[in-house]
Amino acid sequence: MKRAIPVVVLSIAGLVPVWLYQPSAGSSTVQAATPAPTSTSSAGSSGENVVTTTTVETEKGPLQLQVTFAGTKITAVRTLQQPDHPQTEAAVPKLVAETLQAQSADIDTVSGATITSEAYKDSLQAAIDDNAKTASASPAASATQQSSQTVDGTAVDTEKGTVQVQVTFEGDKITTVNMLQQPNHPQTTAAVPQLISGTLEAQSADIDTVSGATITSDGYKESLQAAIDAKG
Repeated sequence: MKRAIPVVVLSIAGLVPVWLYQPSAGSSTVQAATPAPTSTSSAGSSGENVVTTTTVETEKGPLQLQVTFAGTKITAVRTLQQPDHPQTEAAVPKLVAETLQAQSADIDTVSGATITSEAYKDSLQAAIDDNAKTASASPAASATQQSSQTVDGTAVDTEKGTVQVQVTFEGDKITTVNMLQQPNHPQTTAAVPQLISGTLEAQSADIDTVSGATITSDGYKESLQAAIDAKG
């Protein structure tokens, strides 16, 4: 009986390494990709949908947009953040004006501001995609679109050439301004995007005259007011 005891002890000792053995966990590395721009929506006044995009970091600085839609129509674009750079400041009004005319992110890159332009277009597309999901689920969206009205302003002859605008309204709101005629002049080309942006913000013809383009500005405002009056 006494001889059996050591055998049992050795058997138990032999099992201890088995009980204590734990397989080692394998390791893996996860590399995060740069996220694509996303957006969040909120209801605005008069049934509008206001979409705010995430901030996009660029080599020039951060860019963030706030896009307002009436149904699926882009009615306003604001930059909440943008690179503090002269070329960006000059490019943004052009990008906004083209957006309102094209009603999409398929717009031209502004020469000298490629980085800002690409970030702007990516953010804009994210906002459009977000709004499309909201608009498709909203019966009010189609009703809003059906209430749109397009009015041509009078053709105003100026020393530089003829100025005539075409204005689209959603209810009483000015949503788009297109130039049917404008002087073929560099200062006019530079001034028009600023005049359109001012119109969409002010929702009237009571906007500032663009420095260096007084004649075009006055002709624009006169044609715009005529369109507003004709709309009734």
